[in-house]
Amino acid sequence: MGPLHDPAHNPTLAIHRNLELIEWLDKLGYDEAWVGEHHSNGYETIPAPDIFLAAAAERTKRIMLGTGVVSLPYYHPFIVADRMVFLDHLTRGRVIFGVGPGAFPSDAHMMGLDFSESREKMAESLDAIMRLLVAEEPVTMETSWFRMNEGRLNLRPYTYPHFEIAVASAVSPSGPSLAGQKGVSLLSMAGATEAGFERLRSMWGIVQDQADRCGKTVDRANWRVVGFYHLAETEEQARKDVRYGLKALMRFFASGIPFFPIT
Repeated sequence: MGPLHDPAHNPTLAIHRNLELIEWLDKLGYDEAWVGEHHSNGYETIPAPDIFLAAAAERTKRIMLGTGVVSLPYYHPFIVADRMVFLDHLTRGRVIFGVGPGAFPSDAHMMGLDFSESREKMAESLDAIMRLLVAEEPVTMETSWFRMNEGRLNLRPYTYPHFEIAVASAVSPSGPSLAGQKGVSLLSMAGATEAGFERLRSMWGIVQDQADRCGKTVDRANWRVVGFYHLAETEEQARKDVRYGLKALMRFFASGIPFFPIT
């Protein structure tokens, strides 16, 4: 869930409807629910997936709850690690930590960040976070954009040795490369686009090659692919259902996400 809400609708009702949807997914036996982070596009109105998932955890019993994703360049990595470990305890181990560079240039622009540096910053932040989760000694490191002095978390993760981590990917090889280098899962976000679907052919090969090169272990079963689906009794009914609003939604994607073409 982005989530995707028409800006003309009541935002409070929409947010609570998202929570109710996750309750139903839990009751119906779905395995996972993922919630995104966005700040500027109007349609996707959850700015803090960890807060939202904490609320969802209180309404559910078994479903895994994933951040899809936390945009790492927007935060100091110590704060991200601290909050995710806290969420791991609140959910009693039902959290999956999805990370990404941030999909919308408009988010970075408003924060005064250089969008072209996002992927490099994401990799540096993830390195710091993973060290904080498992290191026995305090973590000290410095990059061009953050500094950490003897970082040590108050809590160890509830999940041993830590919760599952997934790196987001669209069409470039940087996401699968990082997932392989770190030995973590892959979250392919552009499966519904022509370019993204075509890239799926080579994505896992990149993950596996990088993992082998870095001495890491990865599992193809932990590769998630995001796509858009509408289910109805017949194809005719499905097309009728989505006739209203679909064109506006597609134009929103095309105007805001670099890898989503206008058709």
